[in-house]
Amino acid sequence: MLETLREKTVLLTGAGGGIGRATAIRLHKEGVRLALCGRNPEKLEQTARLVGGGTLLLPGDLLEMEYLDQCVQKTVEAFGGIDVLINNAGIAQSSPFSEITPEEFDRVLATNLRAPFFLTQKALPYLKASRGAVINIGSVVSHKGYPLQSAYAASKHGILGFSKSLANELYEEGVRVHVLSPGGVYTDMVRVARPDLAPDGMIQPEDIAEWIAFLLKSRCNAVVDEVQLHRVNKAPFA
Repeated sequence: MLETLREKTVLLTGAGGGIGRATAIRLHKEGVRLALCGRNPEKLEQTARLVGGGTLLLPGDLLEMEYLDQCVQKTVEAFGGIDVLINNAGIAQSSPFSEITPEEFDRVLATNLRAPFFLTQKALPYLKASRGAVINIGSVVSHKGYPLQSAYAASKHGILGFSKSLANELYEEGVRVHVLSPGGVYTDMVRVARPDLAPDGMIQPEDIAEWIAFLLKSRCNAVVDEVQLHRVNKAPFA
């Protein structure tokens, strides 16, 4: 059964570029109300201009618990609730295991796992009220292990395990939890981490945005636990 997304409220992290920006543009076409989170105010403003206005901009640092509270509170104040939470923000890591410092490990895990975990927790009362949905952006690295990515793999395996557990916990309350696990998506993060890769044949951010729209619009008795997206297996970062 296809649902309309018109006037649904979507709280989206990592909205300053890449998958987040493409998702904001795509969902705006469905008539949603968008609360956009991101570290860089200028990039958030660029996304808002591309979307076409009517969005709430929430610049800040996801590593700060106070900011997570503000994201939820300001979204509810502006739009009356939260129907969808999309945990998209993430950072990459590429370094030998023996060289990873505690500070680097903490930063990767805090950004990729701790922030979505606790942002979901804070948004949960509103998601329960709306019988809404959580979409977590994982990675092929949620399932596989690549050299030089031990901390990144730990964080993305963690987001998958967290999502599976939460999906089962919230199923009876009507809150859906989905994971998208893309292979190489040609974003700024990939361009920096893997400058040797060309965009030809890689997944584009717009492809992920289409899957997100599909998951949100297609509510039925069949439960989609996880979607893995692969075009090529040459770019482990997502």
